[in-house]
Amino acid sequence: MTQPPPPPQQPPQGGGFGPPQDQPPQTPPPAAGPDLGKSPQPGYGYPQAPQTPPPAAPQNPPQPPAGYGYPQGAPAPQTPQTPPGYGYPGQQPGPYGQPQQAPYGQPGYGQPGYGQPGYGQQPGYGYPQQAMPHPPQAGQPGGGKKFNAQMLIIVAAVVAIALIIGGGVWYASSGKDEGKQNDTAGQSGGTGGTDDGNGGTASGKEKAPSDPSAKVLFQVPAPEVKNDSTVVVSGSWLTDKAYVKSGIARIVGYDRDKGGELWKIPLAGPVCQASRHVTDDNLTAVLYQPAMPTKADPSHGCSQIALIDLDAGKRLWTKTVKTGDQLINFDNITLSGKTVAVGSTSGGAAFDVSGKLLWSPKPADSCYDAGYGGGDKLVAVRKCGSYDQRQLHIQTIDPKSGKVISEYKMTEGIEYASIVSTNPLVVAADVGDSAGDGSGISDFFSIDGKTGKLRTRISAPGEQFAARCEGITRVEACNLLAVGNDRLYLPTEEHDGTGKYSQTNEIVAFDLATGKQTGQRADAGDGYTISPLRMDGGNLIAYKRPPYDKGGQIVSISGAGFKETTLLQNPATDAVRDVETSMSPEYSEFLYADGHLFMSKVYASKRSTVRDKEYLAVGFGTS
Repeated sequence: MTQPPPPPQQPPQGGGFGPPQDQPPQTPPPAAGPDLGKSPQPGYGYPQAPQTPPPAAPQNPPQPPAGYGYPQGAPAPQTPQTPPGYGYPGQQPGPYGQPQQAPYGQPGYGQPGYGQPGYGQQPGYGYPQQAMPHPPQAGQPGGGKKFNAQMLIIVAAVVAIALIIGGGVWYASSGKDEGKQNDTAGQSGGTGGTDDGNGGTASGKEKAPSDPSAKVLFQVPAPEVKNDSTVVVSGSWLTDKAYVKSGIARIVGYDRDKGGELWKIPLAGPVCQASRHVTDDNLTAVLYQPAMPTKADPSHGCSQIALIDLDAGKRLWTKTVKTGDQLINFDNITLSGKTVAVGSTSGGAAFDVSGKLLWSPKPADSCYDAGYGGGDKLVAVRKCGSYDQRQLHIQTIDPKSGKVISEYKMTEGIEYASIVSTNPLVVAADVGDSAGDGSGISDFFSIDGKTGKLRTRISAPGEQFAARCEGITRVEACNLLAVGNDRLYLPTEEHDGTGKYSQTNEIVAFDLATGKQTGQRADAGDGYTISPLRMDGGNLIAYKRPPYDKGGQIVSISGAGFKETTLLQNPATDAVRDVETSMSPEYSEFLYADGHLFMSKVYASKRSTVRDKEYLAVGFGTS
């Protein structure tokens, strides 16, 4: 196939941030974070690999503490306390909705996983206006420290005064898990299978091909955008027949091998958010605007809830919810079992896939469901109390009735929390704004979903780990992490490698029962950066972003032995690599299944020049 030409600048992507929080819950001190031998290089996301080697090696790079990445014995210091309720008033837009369950069985997220509210980009026509920072451009060394969370909050708060909604992005991946609902990147459910002892994929569905070499299957050109605007095109899914991607006010199914259009669903307005999860019969849900934005009215709110049949290529129904005479604009959408659930600052609502309303906000309630995490279970992030005495209730609920099964109350003052996984239940928060890197994560809370009791708390310092959660409005918007085997898998920040000019990182595992590191570590290799995408039974599926002279890889990491198997190896030609590196796990949607890898963008913008060409999505596949 003809190799695609290099794309121009990447469209603006959001950078995650976490609001300042109050003191942490009164639990035993968390286990200390890892120290993987090299101090991580500060950067917004991770630096893009240069297309040519740098002219000179850095002189005398700083030497970090030894032992980075191995279990530590000393507990991490307690987070400094801040005044209760300090945070971010009112509703926040969030441009980045992270993938969740895909019809082809992916842990959601996040995977992926994707952009989060930030600053630096002027709001554009046709886009739920939010300011966003620019990530490093492809082919250039990446740059700078992560944005200060407090500054991001201040800027985003100003934007939120005039605007209501945001878009979404996630990684989505694949693979139906026998009898269980499909899960997409970043949000893994359950404990998975067992290791085969040889580093293979016996406990998962993804098998190593005889030749992992991949070729470009097809590219989807970026849609035309007018008036220098930026439009949300969040949402992608992978079935056994189709690759499905949101465009501008439409959802399109493509032949996953040849790229031809199989079907198209027109919508009245742009997609705002899309569920990370898909039912066993390939149904999913999206939020979208009721009309196309105009210069006079750049946003119509995310009030339309739709159920999509990914096999038939049909919109089965569209619903709305009102408070009095006013339509509610929702911030997030998810799916668990046969229930579609949406949350907002006005409260939460849910529908059965038949279209029957299960519950809606009650005006008399002093608490409200800000959002839900889906997949194997349905978990609500319920906010109670006044703004200066806010308390979050993490509730596992019955998806059919809304009845509370268990509840964990977070310490007052923690304003925002993200659902990383619903089974086992894992929640992330930036306690006391201590992450300091805009990631939205300082700690993970492992909770017993049956009793609501805290199992353990895991400290994840922002300067050491690269996972990200938004949590402001989209409670499932986490990426660069996965949960399975009763473990939490996190990537470290980039740091110096052993080779000349090289940067690298690792994936480490935490036990969700003890909070301690297991001692397992998967090294990316010099010049590569490794990111968890999803679980595949007991194995971890990860993406390796390549150095300047190689193609990216999809690998399977065995759950017990942490042995690595290459499932897919992308071409190393300049043209292909330029397209590949224009998309990254932080800010794009990644899906992998059955020898197919799809990468897609979550924003469409006017192209910078007439000669350059951008792609909405690109697909790779092995023979």
